Amino acid sequence: MRVPNNRVATRSAAVAARSSLTTLTAVVGTAGLAAAAANPGLLAAVDQHAAAVRDSLHGDRRGLTVAALAGYAEGMRDAAREHGWVPPAEPIDWSEPDWVLTRLLAVCLLTRALDPRDLA
Repeated sequence: MRVPNNRVATRSAAVAARSSLTTLTAVVGTAGLAAAAANPGLLAAVDQHAAAVRDSLHGDRRGLTVAALAGYAEGMRDAAREHGWVPPAEPIDWSEPDWVLTRLLAVCLLTRALDPRDLA
């Protein structure tokens, strides 16, 4: 018997995407978004990065999804590592985050705006 549209693979990919964003939020988002709320300059930078991520994922034409945001964050992290970026040791110093951390924080901000049922 064939499984239509390979539902098992689709379900596994969805679980992996949600897990990836949950981990990113735990490592970067929680403290980073709190820091941004207290620092208008950081918040402005995160907002600008969020707009750029939304644009690159065509979020203005179709809604952002867990899979799109997770794929973007993973691809960006991989590319940054290939160019020598090393994730900082925790806790992260949010007083002067680098470009990569600011971009990842923007992904966390966009993730917060998703329907919570998409992350469950």
